[in-house]
Amino acid sequence: MTTIQRLRANSSWKALGGFAIAAIVLFVLAPAVLTDFRLSLLAKFLCFAIVAVGIGLAWGRGGMLTLGQGVFFGIGAYIMAMHLQLADAAKTHEAVPEFMTIAGVDRLPSYWQPFASAPVALLAILVLPAAIAAVLGFGVFKRRVKGAYFAILSQALAAALAILLTGQQTIGGFTGLSDFHAFFGFRLDDPVNRRMLFFIAAATLLIVVAVARQLMRSRYGELLVAVRDQEERVRFLGYDPANIKIVAYVVAAFFAGIAGALFTPIVGIISPADIGVVPSIAFLIGVAIGGRTTLLGPVLGAVGVAWAQTTFSEHFPSAWTYFQGALFIVVVGFIPAGLAGFGPMARQLLERLRPARTDLPAITEPAEA
Repeated sequence: MTTIQRLRANSSWKALGGFAIAAIVLFVLAPAVLTDFRLSLLAKFLCFAIVAVGIGLAWGRGGMLTLGQGVFFGIGAYIMAMHLQLADAAKTHEAVPEFMTIAGVDRLPSYWQPFASAPVALLAILVLPAAIAAVLGFGVFKRRVKGAYFAILSQALAAALAILLTGQQTIGGFTGLSDFHAFFGFRLDDPVNRRMLFFIAAATLLIVVAVARQLMRSRYGELLVAVRDQEERVRFLGYDPANIKIVAYVVAAFFAGIAGALFTPIVGIISPADIGVVPSIAFLIGVAIGGRTTLLGPVLGAVGVAWAQTTFSEHFPSAWTYFQGALFIVVVGFIPAGLAGFGPMARQLLERLRPARTDLPAITEPAEA
């Protein structure tokens, strides 16, 4: 076995050990320690972590500052919400969901009708965000739009979608969609089913992390890093950097759509406020704080920032936003590797403080005659 093969084998064993520890924490320790309310909160945070994994791939590895992941998160979330509303209406033999009846709408809009089918809704959640990302990515990256221009464009898309949804009363308007009673036949007011949603979110996160790790370790992952660092050299070698970027952008959108679909039944509501510019920036802050170039940094950062926001906002509702902004500035300005970079930084500091060692024998002065 060569040295490279030995290193890869050790890395694989370490990864398996890490996944085993994560599975024990999520499937054993968390349900045993946390209350049902805190477990639901953790499930919500895991949805954010799924989005963060995709951002880590696109931004950390590909250098694409994606400020509009709320778009794809919202698409998945609204498709799931529409299906749940139609499923609840079908159980009570109503022609339209309850909120439409209150608003005076007595006929189901045509774009709602396909989502009454569970297979169609699930397929749309998986395909639609990725397809839209592919079209947008083709139009943007083929024109070599990058850097701040791409970031502004992606942020504008999130703002446009939030504004569009706010003006659509047939999709809930600014209040969004809420009051879901069941999730594919399982009642959402049952604590057992709430725990089932947590387990689904946890399993999905582990699968997403495994997929991202495989992409990062593959030849494609090496090309993605090369495009980030030396795009022109990659082009001179015969590769099209636009295609490489499009794949990462589509994968990140695919992850975000799944996260949004899980977010809807877990939280019980989806509105334009959950998918606009501010949530998109919040996703990015978690990734930056955790460490965008690492595999687990975005996950830990997203969960940590969401937990801190929930905890500290209860005691300091007006000051938390300033603290979050200051933390983001400090991390980006002084710790570019994020919290995941503390380990390497500490090791380098210890090496510098450690006294220099030498293998030369000590020189003794000759004794005087």
